[in-house]
This record gives sequence, structure tokens and C-alpha cells, in this order.
Amino acid sequence: MMNAPTENLRPSGAAAADAAPALDVRDLAKSYGDTGVVNGLSFSIPRGTCFGLLGPNGAGKTTTLRMCLGLVEPDGGSISLLGHAVPKEAREARIRVGVVPQQDNIDPDFTVEENLLVYARYFGMRTAEAARRVPYLLEFANLESKRDARIQTLSGGMKRRLTLARALVNDPDLVFLDEPTTGLDPQARHLIWERLRRLMGEGKTLLLTTHFMDEAERLCDQLAIIDHGRKIAEGSPRELVETHIEPEVVEVYGDGAVRWMQGLGERAQQLASRIETSGETVFCYTRDPAPLLDDLAHRHDLRYMKRLANLEDVFIKMTGRELRD
Repeated sequence: MMNAPTENLRPSGAAAADAAPALDVRDLAKSYGDTGVVNGLSFSIPRGTCFGLLGPNGAGKTTTLRMCLGLVEPDGGSISLLGHAVPKEAREARIRVGVVPQQDNIDPDFTVEENLLVYARYFGMRTAEAARRVPYLLEFANLESKRDARIQTLSGGMKRRLTLARALVNDPDLVFLDEPTTGLDPQARHLIWERLRRLMGEGKTLLLTTHFMDEAERLCDQLAIIDHGRKIAEGSPRELVETHIEPEVVEVYGDGAVRWMQGLGERAQQLASRIETSGETVFCYTRDPAPLLDDLAHRHDLRYMKRLANLEDVFIKMTGRELRD
């Protein structure tokens, strides 16, 4: 693997701090007017791991990331980013941080390679040093053949991969990923997942926000679910599923699903531990799906599917099914 050395970017004393968390947030708070956006949020990310910050729209995820980067002043609490107190030492901390924003903001006036070289200047990298790193970044993003291409000629997936590669220009210790695969097709998503796993294999630390629960399950060692600026659950994906949800789910869907559920009456409590409806779909959460499946086997007018519970079930249970804008 081509990976040009960038040791000169590491601040003195960083090696001694490697045992400390990459990011440590304690009692973080932020309000706008009378609205509390982040309310006493605490979490810690060990180095070399992927930590997920999950929540519905308006939960406070992006505000939290901006405070952690020193872009927004918190009203209370403390932030230690790679051993630096933020926001006081945010500039020093950001030297070792990469950021993948929600929206691609690569410069349309430059080629793929020029975008990487120009961005390297923000970190004080010499031109020759940045040029040595470009081949690795192009290979990482699978953009070797697009080195001289203009941004307007790239697909959405290519632009997203370039944004990810650009975040690695300074060989960061910690990468902030704000919904990195939104809007991508399945092939592009899987490629980015593979690249993110490679980063973790290289010892990088990742902080991920996403609305894709399967993405969080695949990538995150630990995660926190937040809502209305407060942490409502934390643990590994498996721990959260085992702790907060029944192990199996039977989804019943179609025009007659709701009528079927209503017709169960008191039998519903015998067939499932918990039943929820969303539109024309009935979700039956259970520890023993056999009685429920026996009942459904005689209902040829219904469609149904049995599956294991997952992180999305936990997320929906804890944050609700109502649409957030």
C-alpha cells in the first residue's frame, strides 16, 4: 500500500497521549434561544475504534460534531479531542483530524488531483510531500483513472469517494464522518464500507453519524443513540439489540394486515410480546414466533416475513416511528 510518511504533521507529545481516548465528551450542552439542542451529552471513543452517533433529524448530532471540532462554542461541558481541550486548542487538534461533511464541497474548478493538493495546503504540507501522498489517496478512493478529470465529469459516488480521500490528506488519527453514504447506490456504499474498515485496520479512529442502521451495525464497535440532545442508549450494536428488543420479528403487510391485527383481540398478547403498526405493516415482536406463524399460515390473504431483530428495531422503539423534519 502506498502511504507517504507525514510524521511532521504530528504535534510533539502526541505519542505519549496515545493511550487516552481519541475523543472524550463530558456533559456537553448547547442551546439556541430557549431550545436545548444538546443536553448533558457524554461519550468517549477509544483509539482505533468506530463510534456511531445515531439519532433522528434534529436530535443534535451535527451540532455535537461541530462543537467537537471547535466550530461551535458549547454552553457547558468539556471536550478533549486527541488530547487537546476544545474549543481552546481546536486548531491544534484539527491538524490530526479528517472531516467528511454531509454535502460534498469539493472545488469544481480543479481536477481530482488538484483538489487533493490544494486541500493539503490547509495543513501546511509542502507540495512535494502532498504529491507523494496523492497516489495512495487515489488508490484508496478507486479514482486512479480520474486523476486529471474535472469534478463536473464525476458521478455522485466518485465525488463522495473523493471527499473521503480528501479527508485523509493529512493522514489523520481521527476521522469525522457525517452521513458518508447518503444518496449513494448499493455498490458505492459497499465500496466506502470496505474503505472505512481498511482505515480501522490501519489504526484510525472513526466517528460516524448515519441514518442507515445496517451501516452502523456493520461498522461501529460502540454507538450512542441520542434524541432531543440527550443520550438514551449506548453500547455495541449486539448489546443494544439484546438489551432493548425481543429477539425475533414477524412483519405482516398488505391491505388486510391492520384488520388482521385488530381481529386478534386478546389473542394478540399470546402471539406477540409487542405489536406496532406503521402504515399497512404490522410489526410483531416476539421471543417465540411459532404460534404467530401458525396463525398466519392459514391467512392466504396476508403476506408476512420472519426475521431476527436488528438495530433499526431498537432505534424505532427508542425514538418513535413519527416522521422528523
